[in-house]
Amino acid sequence: GQKRFEIPVTEDYRGNFSVNIVFIKYNRSFQYSKLIEVPYTNKKLDIRFATFRNKLEPGQEEEWRLTLKDSKGEKVAAEMLASMYDASLDAFVPHSWNLDIFHSKGLTRTWENDAAFGVRNSQQFEYPVILSALKFREYDQMNWFGLNFGGNYRLMRGMDKSAIMNASVEIFKQDDRVVTAPGMNRENVIGEKSDKFPPQFLAQVVPRQSHAPASQSQQGALKIRTNFNETAFFYPQLATNENGEVVIKFKAPESLTRWKMMGLAYTQDLKIGQVEKTLVTQKELMVVPNAPRFFREGDKMAFAVKISNISGKDLDVTSELQFFDALTMQPVNERLLKEPQLKSLSIAKGQSKVVGWEIAIPEGLQAITYRVTAQSGAYSDGEEMAIPVLTNRMLVTESLPLPINGKQTKTFKFDKLLNSGSAGSTLRNHKLTLEFTSNPAWYAVQALPYLMEYPYQCAEQVFSRYYANSIATHIANSNPKIKRVFDSWKNLSPDALRSNLEKNQELKAVLLEETPWVLQSNSESERKQRIALLFDLNRMSTELSVALKQLQDMQTSNGGWPWFEGMPESRYITQHIVTGLGHLSHLGISNIRDNAPTWEMVRKAVSYLDARMNDDFLDIQKNDEAPSKNNHLGSTEIQYMYARSYFLADIPIAEGNAKAFDFFREQAIKFWPKQNNYMKGMLALALNRLGVKTTPSLIMRSLSETALHNEEMGMYWRNSESGYYWYLAPVETQALLIEAFDEVAKDNKAVEEMKIWLLKQKQTQDWKTTKATTEAVYALLLRGTDLLASDKQVAVTVGNTLIDPNKLEGAKPEAGTGYFKTSWDAGQIKPEMGRITVVKSDEGVAWGAMYWQHFEQLDKITSAQTPLKLTKKLFIERNTSTGPVIEPVTENTSMKVGDKVNVRIELRVDRDMEYIHLKDMRAAAFEPVNVLSEYKYQGGLGYYEATRDASTNFFISYLPKGTYVFSYSLIASQKGDFSNGITSIQCMYAPEFSAHSEGIRVTVK
Repeated sequence: GQKRFEIPVTEDYRGNFSVNIVFIKYNRSFQYSKLIEVPYTNKKLDIRFATFRNKLEPGQEEEWRLTLKDSKGEKVAAEMLASMYDASLDAFVPHSWNLDIFHSKGLTRTWENDAAFGVRNSQQFEYPVILSALKFREYDQMNWFGLNFGGNYRLMRGMDKSAIMNASVEIFKQDDRVVTAPGMNRENVIGEKSDKFPPQFLAQVVPRQSHAPASQSQQGALKIRTNFNETAFFYPQLATNENGEVVIKFKAPESLTRWKMMGLAYTQDLKIGQVEKTLVTQKELMVVPNAPRFFREGDKMAFAVKISNISGKDLDVTSELQFFDALTMQPVNERLLKEPQLKSLSIAKGQSKVVGWEIAIPEGLQAITYRVTAQSGAYSDGEEMAIPVLTNRMLVTESLPLPINGKQTKTFKFDKLLNSGSAGSTLRNHKLTLEFTSNPAWYAVQALPYLMEYPYQCAEQVFSRYYANSIATHIANSNPKIKRVFDSWKNLSPDALRSNLEKNQELKAVLLEETPWVLQSNSESERKQRIALLFDLNRMSTELSVALKQLQDMQTSNGGWPWFEGMPESRYITQHIVTGLGHLSHLGISNIRDNAPTWEMVRKAVSYLDARMNDDFLDIQKNDEAPSKNNHLGSTEIQYMYARSYFLADIPIAEGNAKAFDFFREQAIKFWPKQNNYMKGMLALALNRLGVKTTPSLIMRSLSETALHNEEMGMYWRNSESGYYWYLAPVETQALLIEAFDEVAKDNKAVEEMKIWLLKQKQTQDWKTTKATTEAVYALLLRGTDLLASDKQVAVTVGNTLIDPNKLEGAKPEAGTGYFKTSWDAGQIKPEMGRITVVKSDEGVAWGAMYWQHFEQLDKITSAQTPLKLTKKLFIERNTSTGPVIEPVTENTSMKVGDKVNVRIELRVDRDMEYIHLKDMRAAAFEPVNVLSEYKYQGGLGYYEATRDASTNFFISYLPKGTYVFSYSLIASQKGDFSNGITSIQCMYAPEFSAHSEGIRVTVK
């Protein structure tokens, strides 16, 4: 009754094959199918460690030798990729490598035998179909933090998952120790911050470990840990030696944490092997501070430190906390500490304790370095790290343009500065700055660092960095005199910026984003050096490549760009980038046609725009019986024609889109009078490049007749259509019209007059937005960079003091440019300095400005609104017998460490708006639950949410009229009294449309 089958398989065969057996007996068919896999064992590499220690000391030098052998045990020549990083990062996004190119794809084919013995009968009995909805019940589950019992467990009904997470770990006090209930993952205890709970919750009873003698480093002097890199090493090209070994040498960073090592090896014939290991950096005695991400002036808090004893004996420990000014490393203990810096405690073997110091954050420090140490005989540990200090005041910038034209004397009054000495005011001066130049191009030079260093990653601002670095490279190479100026600036004070603040790039990034004024130089030589560093040719070349690669990565497959990655592609953003690339080509700055990656990027984007334009045309034909008689010319189509005009000769209109393009060209010729000035300027330029004879001249005549002329303001137009849409932006409109008068009307006098108005709009170092800055820089550089003015200087009197730049240390005017800048610090500013007199002794136009920067306390800021209105409230999520409830935070609310806080921001807008940035400041007491930036969609609104160290940001590409609620969660992780800052919102391309909430304080016990 048995049948034996033998299936021959060749030795080299690898993959899957299926066996199908069918037999028939008593007019019944029987079938059996089996998928048989022959694995690719011949393609596997065996990776083994000759030595591997899973416990290292922080900062320890280590060497690993790995042997690589094939499936037959033979040594092989291979290349290896190896990396080791802090395993706690996997709590955010798990990381792994996978190179599976030999996977088998099985295809099972079965015999079809269902029709072989069928019986047909005209009479059949059909069972009635009974439809009944099945009820599915889903129960809450215990969160075991990685511990799996192989089943599901029911818990209290009516509790949401977040509440259960908080309820699953019971925290209580016992013998002055914080103890956690069973189920807590031990890997989150020793030497590592938990992503769920602050470190003071992790001081639980640690299982006893085997005692080892104190190491040599522990027996010596106390070593302070300062290297907290999250990546221990990344070696992409490790090769085997003659013994088939890979040697990895590294120095372990000094964090007390668990590390994950990953290795991936392969040979030329694609033999592949992978390995993963985990290890821990720890000491017998360890200090783990629960430091906040930042300090804010005026905050009071308890600085908590967990001290763990994993040695084999009880220890009497002396712990010390010290603070230093991070810029000078001078002690500042007396300004922060409210109790003795030394504390003594006893810690039993295998246990941990939390010790805390009451501190208050003073004013006047930009960053604070803490140093916490613990010693007990031969055992010791210490940690040192710098934390940025954010001001509890908002920086307010007031500006007074100082234009002068020809031989004359003019007196200017800075009214707000003149009236700033009123009693009882909480206003605090920061800086008063005077600058003057006779060369308009230098305003563009000063604006470029703003574009290069802007912190956000939307496509428009990535392109702005590319645009700025392209122009900066061109400027640095276009005139030897300018390049010599940069070189001299760079050599003025080579070490001026090499402070601890500059060395710590993460700290610098937080300060630059939240308090950008702190990096403004304290002297003129430092300011010049900073610009010179940004104009370093090697740096600019690298930045150009990085920005270009980011643009290529953000471009979607159809050729368009989104505003932020993850959003749908935006025609406006795509057309803006294509226009900017056309500007660079038009200025002769970048020959994008000879750069293959850039030209391919342009070609794809233009094809995308052509297709969208054709879609518009098809929709018009479908919905309008006489389309040519009606006005279908919108801002998007006009911007398209302007952007497209830069590349008509290189990328002709495809035959399938030609009819649509011709339709919109005729629409432009017929309906241009119905457009605003921005659109008229675009149409004049586009039609002129298309060879249309009459219409461009008519447009320019219309613009000339409606222009206003003023000695101070130059040539400009009354802005009766100011608004929040991109085509109503005044700076961009003026810049575009400068291009039109230069190219179409060829009116040199008008161009120079229009530049006066454009320069008057400049405040501090930018034109309010990155887009406005790129357009203004383009307009100012249309006539080249060789615009060197007379050496004669204007005479400026501030208050009763004549400012002679030739006698000012570090502020002498540059030869040829005439540019100088001088500043007064807070203690030097007097109200009478708001009266400025300017005397010019020769012909020509000179521009200057006075900038007054001062602070106002966040807690005293009241809410402000425009068409945008914000309301912010905090709620505590609490678990009750009837389920979770939220309780509003008031002055009487008792908030404690570990509470989950819900932030609720209500936004009301009375009209449609575009490109909105909402920024919600966060108290130093809170840690965000959501740390990953991503695109979200809720309540009918799509937005990009970005979590930063001191704030949460929301970017909204289109905001329809209505009411919206933004909600996200925080965890209270610090005790004390904190400023929670304000929530602000602003239209990024029309900054006058802005609003903010009131400032509040929070208390955590």
